[in-house]
Amino acid sequence: METRPVVRQATTVSELTAAEHLFDGPVRPDWAERFLAAPGHVILVAYVGGEPAGMVSGIEMCHPDKGTEMCLYELSVDEAFRRRGIGRALTQALAEVARERGCYDMWVGVERDNDAALATYRSARGRDDGDFAMLTWTFE
Repeated sequence: METRPVVRQATTVSELTAAEHLFDGPVRPDWAERFLAAPGHVILVAYVGGEPAGMVSGIEMCHPDKGTEMCLYELSVDEAFRRRGIGRALTQALAEVARERGCYDMWVGVERDNDAALATYRSARGRDDGDFAMLTWTFE
């Protein structure tokens, strides 16, 4: 089976629903449309043999004294395609999009015990920037 991915930017809701198995939950068409329409939002899908094998999403953030950076929001590779370089290819493709858009850097938050994610990001030339705490607010 061919495992060299073809990475393309998703531009339609139907592309995202076809890759729904790569997300944490069902793709809601209204949310997908809002994501795709928002400036600075990007989802790249990796295809192997014409089927969605992985995805990465990124969100540009701009601050008045820092400029624009890319947040790697989520990376997912179908279990059948893991450990074949697809996560690295997606990460590198998102970094290239960030460079093309003029971002000064790209970052991702990863739990310290997520060995697979850390290995993927390091293999794509990401470097550890030290420890940080992440606090969240839940609005229900």
